[in-house]
Amino acid sequence: HGVHAMVAFNYRRVPAVALARQLVQQGRIGQVRQVRASYLQDWLVDPEYPLVWRLQAERAGSGALGDLGAHVVDLAQFVTGERLCGVSGLTETFVRDRPLPDSSGRGPVTVDDAAMFLGRFSGGAMASFEATRMATGRKNSVRLEVNGSAGSLAFDLESMNELSFFDAAEDPGTAGFRRILVTEPTHPYAGAWWPPGHLLGYEHTFTHEIADLVRDLAAGTDPAPSFADGLQVQLVLDAVARSASAGSGWASVPVGTEEDA
Repeated sequence: HGVHAMVAFNYRRVPAVALARQLVQQGRIGQVRQVRASYLQDWLVDPEYPLVWRLQAERAGSGALGDLGAHVVDLAQFVTGERLCGVSGLTETFVRDRPLPDSSGRGPVTVDDAAMFLGRFSGGAMASFEATRMATGRKNSVRLEVNGSAGSLAFDLESMNELSFFDAAEDPGTAGFRRILVTEPTHPYAGAWWPPGHLLGYEHTFTHEIADLVRDLAAGTDPAPSFADGLQVQLVLDAVARSASAGSGWASVPVGTEEDA
């Protein structure tokens, strides 16, 4: 209807993540076979942390699954170019009640503290995901590894200017994961900033996000990820929640229309 919108999955705008997507599209790792993704935090380890809105289902919808899981689901789908079509999930709330912010007692935690799930991609690849606010010592750890028939890629947000790449065609005697410093002018987004080797940070992902949005609006094209993309991620998370509440059985992810793809 002439309205343009974008969902704020900012990790797509990390240069190393965008490069990983390019390498997959170029066939550098062959057919995608396995994916493992995790988003780990620890800010709820203390049982005396107050009952903030993020811990109330009526206000937040879900816990780590929705807050953190959404990002790694989008990250995995973005890099592989495939969508999850089925999942089997497990969720847990380790601390069942917490102090009320006004110190008048304790209230129930009604969302998950942690979620883990298996997934199947539309192209046949299998995947594992983890999202938690209870990974003691992990402050904001986002990791993604994609294994293919001809190579592998690995990304770690704590080293966000780097991408690890393994090429199975290399001599086995000297083969190994190679570190790519993603700061060259030819790399996604990096050319708009500093000379090679001058590192970018977390805040730059939001600058890239807004720059892409403004560029698309000026060109009259639809920004990505779209609201339809955001809805599809929510359908994945809903399937995980349904599976977890039904004994971790397999749950299918509804397929959107061609317009939603």
